[in-house]
Amino acid sequence: MRSPDNPLIINFTPTGMLPTKEMTAHVPVSPSEIVEDIHRAVEIGITMVHVHARDDTSGEPTYHASVYERILTAVRRFAPELIIAVSLSGRTFQEFEKRAEPLDLDGWAKPDMGSLTLSSINFNRQASINAPDMIQRLAAEMREREILPELEAFDAGMINYAKYLEAKGLLEAPHYFNLLLGNIACTQADLLHAGIMIRDLPPDSYWSLAGIGDAQLPMNSVAIAMGGGVRVGLEDQIWYDQNRTKLARNTDMLHRIHTLAHSHERELMSSGELRNRLNLLPGNGAYGRRRNMQAYGH
Repeated sequence: MRSPDNPLIINFTPTGMLPTKEMTAHVPVSPSEIVEDIHRAVEIGITMVHVHARDDTSGEPTYHASVYERILTAVRRFAPELIIAVSLSGRTFQEFEKRAEPLDLDGWAKPDMGSLTLSSINFNRQASINAPDMIQRLAAEMREREILPELEAFDAGMINYAKYLEAKGLLEAPHYFNLLLGNIACTQADLLHAGIMIRDLPPDSYWSLAGIGDAQLPMNSVAIAMGGGVRVGLEDQIWYDQNRTKLARNTDMLHRIHTLAHSHERELMSSGELRNRLNLLPGNGAYGRRRNMQAYGH
């Protein structure tokens, strides 16, 4: 399918937890740098943004709602309709109270979505621990707060676990999935694995492909050609080229995505359209998921 029937979701991931200024000067770390990179991305064209917050002093990842509040309120001054997801990662923080703290924000600082990784995973040098009770508590908290889970699946088993959570009443369609391929201990970045994961998604699911490291560009390209969305940014890859001769800027990656999308006749999906498809509130001061799902035809 081609645009306008199938516009392209661009999920922008500017920062992540790992890139440092020592690795690349281009990664935004301070709240003001993150906000400015999101501002540039909005001007280029994105559908949503996946935000990791960093400590002002150390540059290390932080769970503090006060830092997320500064970022979200600043972004919404220039992009009041933009869909914003906050990270609830288990790579650094294990206590439920810490991981769930950004979900307590309200008003103009309330996130529309919160990341929910659907199992524990091993990265190159570190594990991200997501025990079943933690996943279910975070899902229940987001359901209570009317925040949509941004479902993260690194292999097909995680998709099956999402179906299990849906059967338990902890998740409700429509869903949004990031399918992340290429991590060394998870699904590898090839067409067969991508196809299996897409096939196994529950009904009424929207999806974006992400590639870890050198897999980012191939998986983004496959997603654009196949009619899916993309997750793109320095969180997943700091290099612009496969030979690693040029460090990327977030703007470089976004311009390339738009070039590829134009070649495939895929227009950008607006935040407003994705809000409607995911039953999110309309933005402009009203954020999160609509409370009465039945009233909106689901």
